[in-house]
Amino acid sequence: MANTISAIKAIRQNERRRRRNRMVRSATRTQVRKARVALDQSDPQAAQTAIRDAVVALDKAAQKGIIHRNAAARSKSRLMQQLNRLGQAE
Repeated sequence: MANTISAIKAIRQNERRRRRNRMVRSATRTQVRKARVALDQSDPQAAQTAIRDAVVALDKAAQKGIIHRNAAARSKSRLMQQLNRLGQAE
């Protein structure tokens, strides 16, 4: 257990940040999952909307430092590649 007042406060702050980060990370993963499901259904319009929402969520998470910016860029790139393949197949 922490001995100093500042260490106790740091523990409280870390817990608050951990909870907030978990919520944002979970919401981001949900948006990416919805985008992948929309891509699997082969509906370009729904996929485009879902991917737009996922890109916004990824950008916000990267901006807040919850996920690394390169990880966000990689996820966005892969989603866009799948969307482009879907558009070419149509």
